[in-house]
Amino acid sequence: MIRSIFVWAVFGILNTFIWALVAIFLSPFSRSGRLGHFYSAVPWSKIILWGTGVRVEISGLSNIDKEKSHIYIPNHLSFFDIFSLLAYLPVDFKFILKKELMHIPILGWAMRGARYISIDRSSPAKARRTFRLAVERIKSGTSLVMFAEGTRSKDGHLQPLKRGAFQLAIASGSPIVPVAIKGTKEIMPKGSFKVYRGFVTIQLGTPIETINYTKQTMSDLVERVTVALRTMLEQEK
Repeated sequence: MIRSIFVWAVFGILNTFIWALVAIFLSPFSRSGRLGHFYSAVPWSKIILWGTGVRVEISGLSNIDKEKSHIYIPNHLSFFDIFSLLAYLPVDFKFILKKELMHIPILGWAMRGARYISIDRSSPAKARRTFRLAVERIKSGTSLVMFAEGTRSKDGHLQPLKRGAFQLAIASGSPIVPVAIKGTKEIMPKGSFKVYRGFVTIQLGTPIETINYTKQTMSDLVERVTVALRTMLEQEK
């Protein structure tokens, strides 16, 4: 527990404060948020992983065109999924976040400067506005990472995938990349603040084209991505 307190104090709070200020400083110079991503979010995450004794290995990079927009759909086990993806997925991507997170002092300002997209569910009209903004950003070349399960898995098994990410993919015509993450649950399980050393693997699947899918056939797309994720997750490390 003492180690975890030290890790969060130094590599969590202090490290976050420093790199958030860097992101805020860089934001006026990058309308897309690209500078904030590569020169703030990436080093921030790598320092957290280094400080907590976490090693990450990524495979399947040859499957993707780094200059093309994709919607990456990973399974979700731990907060360390976020750190691992930021540090080792070498593309400029954005998260879709709850609106409330954007109001956190300094950190929220940094995420706003990085051009993350906030979801406002206070009314159907605002939710539709968020959806249209996300579609426009994807069509303009922005990639998204969306945890389609909606929340972290308690038992490590893949949960049913919600349709929001698939609606965006179909509306924008962007390919979906299934992403299998293993090992983060053992580093920081859901509901615990204890941090353990460990090894994480990230596997990128083959992009799944969405241009031939519609709202009526969305369930087929969900099933296809679900099968791809389960297949990768069931493979031995």
